[in-house]
Amino acid sequence: MSKTTPVTRPMLAPLEEFIPYLERIWDSRTLTNGGPFHQQLEKELAVYLGVEHLSLFTNGTIALVTALQALRITGEVVTTPYSFVATAHSLLWNGLKPVFVDIDPHTYNLDPARIEEAITPATTAIMPVHCYGQPCDVEAIQRIADRYGLKVIYDSAHAFGVRENQQSILRHGDLSVMSFHATKVFNTFEGGAIICPDAKTKQRIDYLKNFGFADEITVVAPGINGKMSEVNAAFGVLQLKHIDAALARRQRVDTIYREALSNIEGIEVAWPDREGHNYSYFPILVNSQFPLSRDELFERFRSRDILVRRYFYPLISAFPMYRGLESARVQNLPIATSVSSRILCLPIFDSLTDEEITHVLDVIVQARNGVN
Repeated sequence: MSKTTPVTRPMLAPLEEFIPYLERIWDSRTLTNGGPFHQQLEKELAVYLGVEHLSLFTNGTIALVTALQALRITGEVVTTPYSFVATAHSLLWNGLKPVFVDIDPHTYNLDPARIEEAITPATTAIMPVHCYGQPCDVEAIQRIADRYGLKVIYDSAHAFGVRENQQSILRHGDLSVMSFHATKVFNTFEGGAIICPDAKTKQRIDYLKNFGFADEITVVAPGINGKMSEVNAAFGVLQLKHIDAALARRQRVDTIYREALSNIEGIEVAWPDREGHNYSYFPILVNSQFPLSRDELFERFRSRDILVRRYFYPLISAFPMYRGLESARVQNLPIATSVSSRILCLPIFDSLTDEEITHVLDVIVQARNGVN
């Protein structure tokens, strides 16, 4: 293989299609501050995703920070250790204490059965993650939130277009936060969004992402600069035209992997039923029956220029700013610790060729058969 194969690669529309968008931005002299492409993308994404109100952001992390501000969250927040660090970092940036809860062994999402034991008088919210685009048990989480009077903010960075029971998964919780980073199924180079339940909440969020300005001379909140630029928004408008084809190709890659790996001893493929998902990642577990450890298989892939990822390893709870928390103790997180030690995400993206897929699978088959 003459080129490196990454675990993910941005969906990119043809360059010649993007040039007219750039020319329109240049001619308008509106580069940011809610320009025409920003407004267009908000409307088109809301329709595509099946939600009522959506506020664009410069990235998903700032969107998480702002979502917590918008709901005035205080004290402690129950969350997962099995996610990208931005999930917990957004809590620290708001002066909040993350309380980690173990994950479900089948979905890798926050385990609802473990949430209640983590709730204290200081708890004000739950922040679950739809890990790899696999929907959380939203009904069970909402029942707990209602019972204790807690807010629910979903980190939906992986959940673009994911549906359950014919409805967008983004409709659940008080707010859902998305990422449009270049590695995501739908991307704007850098970007994010907050899905809002009503116009009033969107208005507050729009104030917060623009320094708190209500008009040219009125500041109503201690806001931040979280606006998406016109260039990013224009790219998103163009990308949205190609998203269905990209998702169809990802589904095809998922199917090929799933069929090829189904009978390889020691390799566990997650989630047999993926209907309604976006095929954003293809995680496998490398179990003890496989001849190589997860890390040995990881290194074998890397030596062949295939950039698989141990995603998520280490756990968030293992990093220095979190590991001193009582909830971060390894004995409190046995499932997350086990999954993190065995997980490997294989390359999956719309431009992945059949030749590259075969190259990825050959590494696993050869390792299984003892071929160096």
